[in-house]
Amino acid sequence: METQELLSFDYGGSLPVENVQELASKNQTKIPPRYVRPEAELDPISVLESLELPVINMTKLLDDRHPLHHDELAKLHLTCKDWGFFQLINHGVPEEVIENIKIDTEEFFNMPLEKKNDYAQKPNSLEGYGHAFVLSEEQKLDWGDMFYLQALPVSMRNMRSWPNQPISFRENLDKYSRELQKVALFLLKFISRNLGLNSETLTSNFEDGRQGIRINFYPPCVQANKVMGLTPHSDATGLTLLLQVNDVQGLQIKKNGKWILVKPVPDAFIVNIGDVIEIMSNGEYKSVEHRAVVNPEKQRLSIAAFHGTHTKGIIGPLPDLVKKSKANYKSISTEDYLRFVFRKKLDGKSHVHCLKE
Repeated sequence: METQELLSFDYGGSLPVENVQELASKNQTKIPPRYVRPEAELDPISVLESLELPVINMTKLLDDRHPLHHDELAKLHLTCKDWGFFQLINHGVPEEVIENIKIDTEEFFNMPLEKKNDYAQKPNSLEGYGHAFVLSEEQKLDWGDMFYLQALPVSMRNMRSWPNQPISFRENLDKYSRELQKVALFLLKFISRNLGLNSETLTSNFEDGRQGIRINFYPPCVQANKVMGLTPHSDATGLTLLLQVNDVQGLQIKKNGKWILVKPVPDAFIVNIGDVIEIMSNGEYKSVEHRAVVNPEKQRLSIAAFHGTHTKGIIGPLPDLVKKSKANYKSISTEDYLRFVFRKKLDGKSHVHCLKE
């Protein structure tokens, strides 16, 4: 597909709504009704130490002569089956690359609103500064702003949406994007092997695939227990790598019907299985609902890198996994899948449930 076709392909957009960072700066004691989320107060939270996320060591996975290589591979398999989330250490992304994108992210959100609005989302566009998945005037809103960019393949980049302030942003995001793609492809090789497939089975679908980067800004809220930073959902893509930019916690995952607060491990990426891997694995691995809550006093920033299949692919159970059993999910073209995803509001695991046979 030519670059121009990719850029003009219509996946939908999001309705413009008020900037939450600006709203929070007024320190209002009364939250606008569209942000009040009764479920934020009602859902039980688990704080059991024993339920902390598994930690996967990339060094042990990459070195097949490491004495614990096979143990780490088995641990990854059980983690993908039982958790769908893990923290990845020794991932190999240079510290300088990570620190630079953290600095640029904080600088971007510290700019005046009118400067940030130079990169605001255009109508019917997913990219830019604003909000995602706002599809009606009545819809409840999240207490957060975001900046979404299509990072890979390079031919899909719309550089008009890429900030040139801070001046180093474009260069640093490019380096960060490429490093995370390498990490994702390595993980997909091991995931493929753990599913009993050739190491290249999954990577062949993701190698030239889409990588979207969403930078999240969650302002503090004086009534934090009444709002939601990010609506509960599972990720519609294949594999997500999340970077915690500052030291404020807020990510929660659903485990055994309870919400667990994730405590980020220093220098780790938080990785999760998305709906596409659930579908391709025919349900062997499951995507997991997660959400973001808000701190009453401190802002929180994070960067999520979503890795999906190439645009001309098919999303469905992999043929080698359904030879002896039926397919549990429908097959759909990547283009139709993306249209379906981006024209639906976030709602738990509704995307993947709609594709179940």
